[in-house]
Amino acid sequence: MKYALVSSACALLLAAGASAQATASEWGQCGGQGWTGPTACPAGWGCVVSNQYYSQCLQGAAPAGPPATTASAPVGGGGVPPPTPTASAPGSSTTLIPGNSFIRAVEAPNFHKYLQSEKLGTAGDAVLGDPSTASQFQITGGQLIQLVPDGTKLYAVVESRSDPSVMKLKVSWSTTPSTSGTFVFSGDTVEWSTPAITRPQNNAWLVCPDPAGNLDLFVNLGAYSYMTPAGCADETIHAYTGATATA
Repeated sequence: MKYALVSSACALLLAAGASAQATASEWGQCGGQGWTGPTACPAGWGCVVSNQYYSQCLQGAAPAGPPATTASAPVGGGGVPPPTPTASAPGSSTTLIPGNSFIRAVEAPNFHKYLQSEKLGTAGDAVLGDPSTASQFQITGGQLIQLVPDGTKLYAVVESRSDPSVMKLKVSWSTTPSTSGTFVFSGDTVEWSTPAITRPQNNAWLVCPDPAGNLDLFVNLGAYSYMTPAGCADETIHAYTGATATA
């Protein structure tokens, strides 16, 4: 009986090892909290974190770091950005250009709404919108840059804080680089900071519909998911390097 138990235990260990070493399918899940399936991707594909519960094999992607394990949005503080851009071709299309990223929200009520301009490809309010109109981005030298198909670069600008009682700052697009703080990727999460303002979390954002229903993007100066302004929703926004912007 003892040898039978030992043999069974060995078989289970071998099976677990085989599962861990197996290769996930193209576009398949390769990680996430509680995931026990394969974590390797096919040749030419990388395992990219979408959120703490789900990582996916994406074509041509470099593997990302492990996802956050906290239930709430992690406190900001720098980190390793996505792969260094290898192509400068601009884009706002259904197919991601190498070196660029889509940027999207991953929480309700704006799950998989994508960052873009209110009037596509032009300076003006930064909003979240449908995948079919998703813009493409790079973060370079602290600038969050939207790349427009005609070659124009639009820079994310955060409005100035008028007084300490203001707890959200609107984000817009400008044709000139920003002087209003620094954007970085922390893992796949977009953060913003400035020495002039201390924030509980550098990755806390708000999405607040305007009277026309546009989903305007704001920097949240307060705590994530605490004392949320009326009509707004707390969000974190993340780089997404899938081949297309998907709902």
